[in-house]
Amino acid sequence: MRRFWDGLAGTMLVLWIGGMWAIGYVAAPVLFSSLGDKQLAGMLAGKLFEVMAWTGIAAAAYLLIYRIARDGGAALKTLFFWAVAVMLVLTLIGLFGIQPIMQGLKDQAMPRAVMQSVFADRFARWHGISSILYLIQSALGLLLVWRSGLAR
Repeated sequence: MRRFWDGLAGTMLVLWIGGMWAIGYVAAPVLFSSLGDKQLAGMLAGKLFEVMAWTGIAAAAYLLIYRIARDGGAALKTLFFWAVAVMLVLTLIGLFGIQPIMQGLKDQAMPRAVMQSVFADRFARWHGISSILYLIQSALGLLLVWRSGLAR
């Protein structure tokens, strides 16, 4: 039975980190370069990032519980545990902190696109912060995949 839980942990890790990389560094850039309507591209990318945030929350919750169940208190002394915990916190900050601010700026800018409004500077600043947090998560995720042995 332990083999099942180990396999599920590896699957959750690959789903989360692979999804982050695929959406953040492949799908979103393709949307913005392919669609003539940047507002539509942003809306679609935002939906994809939201799906990945929820996927990340579920994966992180499982991975943290799995590691504690498997290793007990020793799990708290591992890089894996704390990297997943930091990634979870960053995901929560993005989903429940930054994204509502950015959506509020978009709503206030209506009917104009936010980047053609007086809110463009504030939106760009929050988008930049969000991008930095995503980059940190991506790097931590890559570290987790390499350290977990899944990359071998």
